[in-house]
Amino acid sequence: MIEKILLADSGTGHSEEMLQALMAIPGLKRAHVTLLHVVPAQVIAEDTAQKWAEGEALMAKALERLKLDPGHFTTIIREGDPKDVVCHVAEEIDTDLIIMGSRGLTRLVSILENSVSQYVFQLSPRPMLLVKDDIYIRSIQHIMVAANQSAAAQKCLELALFLLRDIPDGRLDLVHVDVNVKEAASGAAAERDPVFANAIAQAKRFNVKYRCHVSGGNAGKVICRLAEENRSDLLMLGSPDRRPSIAKTCRTSIACWGHRCPTMCGSMRTARCFWPEPEARVPS
Repeated sequence: MIEKILLADSGTGHSEEMLQALMAIPGLKRAHVTLLHVVPAQVIAEDTAQKWAEGEALMAKALERLKLDPGHFTTIIREGDPKDVVCHVAEEIDTDLIIMGSRGLTRLVSILENSVSQYVFQLSPRPMLLVKDDIYIRSIQHIMVAANQSAAAQKCLELALFLLRDIPDGRLDLVHVDVNVKEAASGAAAERDPVFANAIAQAKRFNVKYRCHVSGGNAGKVICRLAEENRSDLLMLGSPDRRPSIAKTCRTSIACWGHRCPTMCGSMRTARCFWPEPEARVPS
């Protein structure tokens, strides 16, 4: 399900560690990784040459740290606006997943305010994994999926099961937040929620351990709290319109999130976005 991964690497943060954690999962060991570095456009040719050389050095160091199979990675250096370049390359290589860092911001809403991540998140139809640089990356064993009836949430469930089925002692945590729920429940009591019926059946089919959680309240706060309480290593949200479908009022609900684990946002959007194709310049 994930055969091509695009790592937009700025040389900082934990995005490389996140990639290594993913590549340790049996189902992803053969995935092809494209490592992208964007050189901002420069006015002076000498500055462009210097930035290009710095980018090449950064890529070489990244490859040394990542220790990727030489037959399963590609490096790309492009000049231009990072926001446009990442979106364009994601389409060019037909990637299944984009991994990006978040510049050390403390709230997911900060990612969605004014940054490269925000632009890519909103305009690329590709699934995206956001990695804050103030969190600790753990090996992936526990994955939390926000469950609802949307097709995007179903895709997240399928991907979570794909990752977990070959992980010893892996566990799927399913959470459903409903404002009409008066009393929170977990385990067998929560499994009676009909929203979980299909997810439970699929987890049993792949012999994946699971645990269900139902709660009322603010979706963002509840999911964040449950992810921390259950020591989730990865949080997955379906986003049909590039805003979490569990929280339609994205900019207010997400503002309350203090997420402490990497967050993958899936999407069912099929429309392609239109941005100017970056000019592929090589310094003379």
